[in-house]
Amino acid sequence: MHDAAPVRRGPVSHACVVAVVLFALVGIDTACAQIQAPAPDTILINGKLVVYDGVLEQALAVRNGRIAAIGDSPSIRALADPSTRVIDLGGRTVIPGLIDSHIHAIRAGLSYTTEVHWSGVRTLKEALERIRAAAKTAPRGSWLVVAGGWTDRQFREDRRPTQAEIVAAAPDHHVYVQVLYSNVLLDPGGADALGISDKAGNSGLAARLTIERDKDGKATGWLAGDNRAISDLFNLLPRPTFAQKLEGTRAFFRALNAMGVTGVSDPGGYNIEIPDYLPLFQVWREHGLTLRVRYSLSAPRRDRELEDFRELTQMLPMGFGDDWLRFNGIGENVTWGHYNNDNPSDAQKEQLYAVLRWAASRGMTATFHWHNDRPVHHLIDVLARVNAETSIAKLRWSIAHLNDASPETLKRLKTMGMGWLVQNAFYFRGEAFLGQRGADAARLVPPLASALRLKLPVGGGTDAHRVMGPNPFVSLQWMLDGKTISGVAMRAPEELPTRIEALRLYTQGSAWFSFEENARGALAVGQLADLVVLSRDYLSVPIEQIGGTVALLTMVGGRIVYADGPYAALEEKPR
Repeated sequence: MHDAAPVRRGPVSHACVVAVVLFALVGIDTACAQIQAPAPDTILINGKLVVYDGVLEQALAVRNGRIAAIGDSPSIRALADPSTRVIDLGGRTVIPGLIDSHIHAIRAGLSYTTEVHWSGVRTLKEALERIRAAAKTAPRGSWLVVAGGWTDRQFREDRRPTQAEIVAAAPDHHVYVQVLYSNVLLDPGGADALGISDKAGNSGLAARLTIERDKDGKATGWLAGDNRAISDLFNLLPRPTFAQKLEGTRAFFRALNAMGVTGVSDPGGYNIEIPDYLPLFQVWREHGLTLRVRYSLSAPRRDRELEDFRELTQMLPMGFGDDWLRFNGIGENVTWGHYNNDNPSDAQKEQLYAVLRWAASRGMTATFHWHNDRPVHHLIDVLARVNAETSIAKLRWSIAHLNDASPETLKRLKTMGMGWLVQNAFYFRGEAFLGQRGADAARLVPPLASALRLKLPVGGGTDAHRVMGPNPFVSLQWMLDGKTISGVAMRAPEELPTRIEALRLYTQGSAWFSFEENARGALAVGQLADLVVLSRDYLSVPIEQIGGTVALLTMVGGRIVYADGPYAALEEKPR
């Protein structure tokens, strides 16, 4: 698909028009010249503002946390008074604030400042240097943890680290390196501390893990296991203190701000407990949030899901909260027995049905975790059964992942008024899919353009930070070219969206899932002033360079929550 060339409007002031309309609505008949509207708090001029009607604008005004006017630079500048902050964009591109529709941000924040991060690192040498640097300040004998968000394919060396290399980097520490939810590397002392023996007769968790061995039968330090085994292993590591969780939450959210993220939808999921939400709520109570959080709750106890949801939501109606923090239903681990289960039993289906019938009766949103299209009917049939009794069309239920969604599946979702949450998992794992399913299947993974033609609601995201890195521009690049981190092309041209379409998925599209597409996600008068000034022009830079884009200024509700480069002095501390 090809991008339509945006057009730049002539020197027309929208400020006057908007003011006249507003005054007309309240019965005031007056000329524009007679209107004495309050001056904006902030104006941005001399930019390239991406609005969604095929037009580029130059400037906008912000008043009381919302966009008050959009137009040409002279007209917007004329609205200012001496108290108005004026920001000259110098021709830079401005986009709506990015909204990650499926990211485990709450869980990521809990340990963010106690981990070593390899996301975006291009060489194994640099990755090991990060461990070495962390070891210099960490107490002797403590753990250094790399908790995911990387793949060996991102390294120029094109390989994983060895046990000898992590021991050499941190000889006086324990090291835990996790890749996806499939493999973990431990130093020998760390393996002993976690009860993972190289000897026969392992029991419990150790028995659920496979010890990788070299050609001589010697353990390499690498372990393999399924999602739950790896999660249970991670849970054996020392837990951060509450103070560290608070610090990590603030730091991770600011890191997202630096990537242009102004909002997240967190699906809950496996391996997050109710007390894990407490740091988030404290930051919110202190008015310290720097992005908007829409959160879901997952079932904490197996076979007690309905009971737990009823208990947890007695004082938690849909939409509880404010513009910064808001409850958005249940997900993604709705029931334990049905969670990504390719062959659920009749009893497990009935259990899911009971929970969803209750959720629908409460007007509650739900999101579901599912990987493969072939068995997805086990989930969709239950959803259709609920829908036949209580329409879910207005509840905005969604399925996350499902990269190989078939035309039939997309149509069934559309018929029930559901949506689809797409993440860039195959940016890391595309080669594995190619090897398993072949190039023909890969051409349709995921079928983004098909979903858009169907007018199915779609949200963009990352699924960070255990599986993927949290960078939305990497995700946008992958949406646009369908290439893996190694540069292997998968998705066919007919399934590639345009740049504007991809950006809409990451803004308005994501906002739809929390009923906010008319409140945020666009540069439009009346919407929340959530926006990003970019380091490079998203509309014209070569697609393969989009992933390297960063934010120079990120604004949420009119407050500059992140600023760098020429705008560094403008960053405002949380109130």
